[in-house]
Parts: sequence; structure tokens; C-alpha cells
Amino acid sequence: MSLGLSLTRLLVILGGICLIVLGIYLVVLPGTAGSITGLWTVLLGAALVIGALIERIRYRNESVDRNGTPAGVAGGEPPGTVLEARFQRTDEVFTDPTSGHLMRVWMDPRTGERRYLTEG
Repeated sequence: MSLGLSLTRLLVILGGICLIVLGIYLVVLPGTAGSITGLWTVLLGAALVIGALIERIRYRNESVDRNGTPAGVAGGEPPGTVLEARFQRTDEVFTDPTSGHLMRVWMDPRTGERRYLTEG
């Protein structure tokens, strides 16, 4: 994960925490309008925090994300990657909107795990 993405994720988490704290403050204020607004503010903050914690970066598999291996073109598998035999080539091909590279989807039919390799 690049520094920019880490910083963005951190800022979203901090913003979500601030919304949660603000929402709790509004809930404990006297009056019903603050309670309702506070509840929605807490829910929005929680959604931001949870989303930032579980969001995956591009087309990377979890093991590559965990060990910090550099990403391949368009965030897919690193160049020269030979996938395990359990992965089967699919007919699903798409153009990565950021890089413009053509990406091929490979899938393990038993688990549904998907991997992405550049085409051409």
C-alpha cells in the first residue's frame, strides 16, 4: 500500500471517529432533535471507520497485501506471476479505468477467489 493510500485511509478513520464522538455528544444533549441527528452522525462515522478498515486496494489478493509484495500493473498480480493450478482463466476481461491496462480475471471455482493479471 502506498503512503498516499495509507494517509487517506488514516484521515477517513480519524474523520469517522470525530463523527462518532460528535454524534455521541449530540445524543446526550437534552432534546430529541439532537438525539436523532446524533444517532445518524454516529452511524455515518461508524460506516466510514468500518469501510476504511475493510476496504481492499484494487485487484490484489490478501496474501500479497499481507506480505507487502509490490503490486503488478494496475494493482493486479506482480509481473511474471504464475498462478496456482486451482485458478482457471475466465472470459471476464476489463480495462482498468486508472491505468488503461486490459485485465483478465482468473478464478478458483471451489472457493470463488479471484486473481487479476494484465493481458498483453
